[in-house]
Amino acid sequence: MEKIKELKLEGVYPALITPFTEDDEIDKEGLRKIVEYVTEGGVSGVVPCGTTGEAATLSLEEHKMVIETVVECSKVPVIAGTGSNNTKKAIELTQFAEDVGADAALVITPYYRPPIKGLMRHFEAIAKVVDIPVILYNVPSLTGLNMTPDVVAELAEVPEIVGITEASRDLKQVMEIIEKTKDFVVLSDDDILTLPMMALGGKGVISVAANIVPKMITRMVKEMLKGKINRARELHYELVPFFRVLSLETDPIPVKKAAEMMGLIESGGVRLPLVEISWDNEDRLASALRLFYPR
Repeated sequence: MEKIKELKLEGVYPALITPFTEDDEIDKEGLRKIVEYVTEGGVSGVVPCGTTGEAATLSLEEHKMVIETVVECSKVPVIAGTGSNNTKKAIELTQFAEDVGADAALVITPYYRPPIKGLMRHFEAIAKVVDIPVILYNVPSLTGLNMTPDVVAELAEVPEIVGITEASRDLKQVMEIIEKTKDFVVLSDDDILTLPMMALGGKGVISVAANIVPKMITRMVKEMLKGKINRARELHYELVPFFRVLSLETDPIPVKKAAEMMGLIESGGVRLPLVEISWDNEDRLASALRLFYPR
């Protein structure tokens, strides 16, 4: 339980992209470069193999390779995405993450839309076999299942389950989760809602945009944590146009193209069923990127 007590969850945690080579293999050097870049941007930790990391398209071996590579090169805490619709696979990935040195696990809700009893047992089964913190990941738009505040509050009673990454886009639900839990961390999973969620009591964000603009998002979140809401709001509105552009197509299509444009990775390619960004949206992305990195 010591590891669970030690980790302080607040700040900015980039949901790392998983770069691929032109041959559609994992680009380990590109991955290391992204980790180094965001770390220099002042982030609190990194999150490999989340939805932005295209975890659903990775083989089990690739999933483990990405987690291990990030743990090996990261100088900040690693929250490994280890979720699956298959409970046994999620357990295997979470145990692997702990074994190689990850600091916590991010576990997405299964997309089978299990009954509440099954959902509870899924998370409890994962949490009880590891000694690292487990963070719930609620993203109904991708899984078709929303964890209600009552379910979250009950799972928060499990000592190893320390927080939730909320992507329901429902601020009333976020407020109710915070109201019904104690010493339970709520993180935003939507860059554009980070500021309002933090105003309600959230502690930060697992951020897509932080792959590209880590310094600015870190400044905004730090201002919120210090209670300097006016300054944080100014930074938020500077970032909003970029947040919107990153949402033009399915994540991580735009953010990977942005990383390629910046030279952070050699290829912004994604795996099927995702496809390359459209020409029109690529132009809009390039224009937005020049606001932060003029050439």
